[in-house]
Amino acid sequence: MDAIVTAGGVPLPEEPLYPETKGHNKALLDIAGKPMVQWVLNALSEAKTIDNVIIVGLTEKSGVTCGKPLHFVPNQGKMLNNMRAGVNLSQQLGKKHKHVLFVSSDIPTITPEMVDWVVKKAMESDDDIYYNVIPRQVMEKRFPGSKRTYTRFKDVDVTGGDMNVARIKLVLDKSDNSLWEQIANSRKSPLKQAGLIGFDTLFLLLFRRMSLDKAVEKITKKLDVSGKMFLCPFAEVGMDVDKPHQLELIRKDFKKRLKKSEQGERTTMAKAAKIVEKKAVEKSGKKPVEKPTRKTAKK
Repeated sequence: MDAIVTAGGVPLPEEPLYPETKGHNKALLDIAGKPMVQWVLNALSEAKTIDNVIIVGLTEKSGVTCGKPLHFVPNQGKMLNNMRAGVNLSQQLGKKHKHVLFVSSDIPTITPEMVDWVVKKAMESDDDIYYNVIPRQVMEKRFPGSKRTYTRFKDVDVTGGDMNVARIKLVLDKSDNSLWEQIANSRKSPLKQAGLIGFDTLFLLLFRRMSLDKAVEKITKKLDVSGKMFLCPFAEVGMDVDKPHQLELIRKDFKKRLKKSEQGERTTMAKAAKIVEKKAVEKSGKKPVEKPTRKTAKK
């Protein structure tokens, strides 16, 4: 499957992240010494289910790289147009996949294993849309203080994921374009999206009288598509960076992760050094020199 990374967002002066981006692309925000989107590309590079990666909204001048064939598409202005431009290029690459993976550029904590889980879960059936949601308890356990926006269903509170699968034919279909455009533009507000689906849906959500399965049934019927909504076990899939406190949270998370990784590398190197030393001693036939302990030192 091809992956399309949406990276065209440039925060406006009135938006929370503008002081950090200062008119530049949000995807290029620095996290642990790399552009935020580079961490996403790193995960896609090692994912076994991904063939090509198409990044919409950046150019080769951005300097980002990927272990898979990487293609660039200029920003088309609107979210839906960006998605379609990415899909059009995917079709030109010759693989002729039925579905494509959409990945936001602002979920830098995802891993290759998470990418593969999303793709494999979707490919268990042949539907039009596969949307991931993360339960509140999963998100708050992994990222306490992230302050995500949750939709409160009858049976569970969830926040939306930013790595989802869609049928290519559906994305390119221009019928009822206005509704799709409005839903795409309201992706940060579940209640706005519910209002677009129908007043009854909005009412049931507000009073927590609708289950997650019922919501899927209503949405797919309204849009005339087949689809599934998955409870994703990975908080990272929904941990996007929209506000300064979320950016700070992610930077701290990476700092801890990289420190732990460095400690692990040092431990591995120390163990390897001991093994080499032991083999050298065995080969020479000499007895290893015992280092003095406190007890032997006293004697």
